[in-house]
Amino acid sequence: MTEVVADLLSDTLTRPTAAMRHAMAEAEVGDDVFREDPTVRALEERVAGLLGHEAGLFCPTGSLANQLGLRLHVRPGGEMLADSLAHVVRAELGAAAVFSGITSRTWSSVAGRLVAADALAMVTTGVGPYQVETQLVVVENTHNFGGGTIQPLTEIEALRAGLEPLGVPMHLDGARLWNAHVATGVALAAYGRLFDTVSVCLSKGLGAPVGSVLVGSTDAMAEARVWRKRYGAGMRQAGVIAAAGLYAVDHHLDRLAEDHARARRFATALAESVSVVDPAAVETNIVMIDTSSTGRSAAEISAAVGEKGVRAFPAGKDRVRLVWHLDVDDAGTDAAIEAFREVLLTR
Repeated sequence: MTEVVADLLSDTLTRPTAAMRHAMAEAEVGDDVFREDPTVRALEERVAGLLGHEAGLFCPTGSLANQLGLRLHVRPGGEMLADSLAHVVRAELGAAAVFSGITSRTWSSVAGRLVAADALAMVTTGVGPYQVETQLVVVENTHNFGGGTIQPLTEIEALRAGLEPLGVPMHLDGARLWNAHVATGVALAAYGRLFDTVSVCLSKGLGAPVGSVLVGSTDAMAEARVWRKRYGAGMRQAGVIAAAGLYAVDHHLDRLAEDHARARRFATALAESVSVVDPAAVETNIVMIDTSSTGRSAAEISAAVGEKGVRAFPAGKDRVRLVWHLDVDDAGTDAAIEAFREVLLTR
C-alpha cells in the first residue's frame, strides 16, 4: 500500500491533538438529555455567543445541525431555496424531503457565490393554495463545492433586507464559517446575526473528532432539542466530545490562516507548470483543479496522484477537490505540488 504523504481528501480527516485528547479525558460530564452536562452547556453558550445568538444545540454531525435548522423554519410541503451547489441539496441525501417533507428549488451560481438578486427573484410568497410558498433561504459560507468561496457580506445583507419584509427567514450552513472569518476578518457575529439559525462544524478545520453546533433563539433551540431527540440523536455524557469542540474553538481558530496560505501556495506553484487552477480563486483552504483540458477525468487524476501518496477527492467529472487542514504541513504541501506536477505533465 502506498504511504500517504498528503491527505487532502477532506478537512474532516483531522485527528485530535494530544492536548485536545487531554481536554476530552478531563472533561466534566453529565446526562445531556437531562441538560446536566456542564461541558456541553459551556460549548453551546460559547458558540452561540460568538455567533451573536441566544442559544445553541450540540449535534453529532453537521448534516443533522442543518436538518434541524431547516425543520424549524419550513412546514411539511413548504419550500426552501438554495444555490444549485449547496451542501443541503447535494450532499445530505435528500434528508430535507425524507425527514421534513420539504421541497426545494435552486438558483445557479458561479463557484457558489451568492448574488442576492438571483435568490430574491425566486422567492414566492402570498400565493395561497395555488403554488408552493418559499419559507426559507439557505446560504452556505464558505462554499464547499464552490471551492471554499467566501460569501460577500454585502450580498448577505442585501438578501436579508429583501427577505425581511416578506417574513422569510434565513439559515446559514456555516460548516466552514470559521474559515471565512479568519480569511476576511469579518466578525463571526457579523455573519451570524444576519441569519435566523446558523450551523457551524467543529470537526473540519478546527480539528475536533466529532460535532457541530446549531444556534438561534432560545425558543428555536428548545424546539430543535425536541427534534434532535426524535431523530435519535439525544446524547448522554457528551461532554467528552464537547470538550474537544471547546478546545478547538479556543486553540485552533487562528491557525486556519496556515491552511489558507498552504492552499494558495499549492495553487500558485501548480499554475506555474500547468493551467488547471486559478490561484486567485483560492480564497480559503480548498483548491479546485479543472481537469477538462488534460484529457483525463477527475477520478483518473485522483487515482494517479493517489499512487504517489496524495489523496484527493473527485468532486465531479472534471473537478478535483483538495482540502488543507491541520494534519497537512509544508512538507505535505510540497509533496502534493510535486505529485500533481508529475501526473499532469505526463501524458
